[in-house]
Amino acid sequence: MRCLKSDFIPGSIFHIYNHVIDGFSLFEENQDYHFFLLSIEKQLEKYPASIIAYCLMPNHYHLLIKQVGENKIYKTLNYAFISYAKYFNKKHNRKGPIFRSPLQHKEITDAKYLKQICKYIHLNPVYADLVEKPEQWDYSNYLEWINKRNNTFYYSEIKNKYFGSTENYIAYIESNKI
Repeated sequence: MRCLKSDFIPGSIFHIYNHVIDGFSLFEENQDYHFFLLSIEKQLEKYPASIIAYCLMPNHYHLLIKQVGENKIYKTLNYAFISYAKYFNKKHNRKGPIFRSPLQHKEITDAKYLKQICKYIHLNPVYADLVEKPEQWDYSNYLEWINKRNNTFYYSEIKNKYFGSTENYIAYIESNKI
């Protein structure tokens, strides 16, 4: 489902994602992951939004984000992604776009899909055989969800509302259902 720019209203929740151009890595070293997150954080200081879940993978990213104010999330994030692309190109001595397509997004409109997308995002490194358990991947906020790390990218309202507790979320992650 493609969202219209008019769909970006306060309170809306979106799964935002994109892949790198084929043949490249989006993140080549730990510093790249950190700069990507810092770019997002700087934009969210200017234009508040709530990151619910995220996962950065070697060749793509996933963000589950709630628009808080009137500023459209896609505009806020585009500034962050442009900043990252400039950083990445300069650091890795390359030119041109790094993303395969414009920012991709789907609006999350029901509780079942919201729960499924949280699980999908947090299990992405497991599905890609990068780790055996989601808590082994440093570049997601799963550790915040299970109270093993503090970070600015954590919005506990969703966990509390839809899962009730950390233990219930861990059980949901460990179940075979998506």
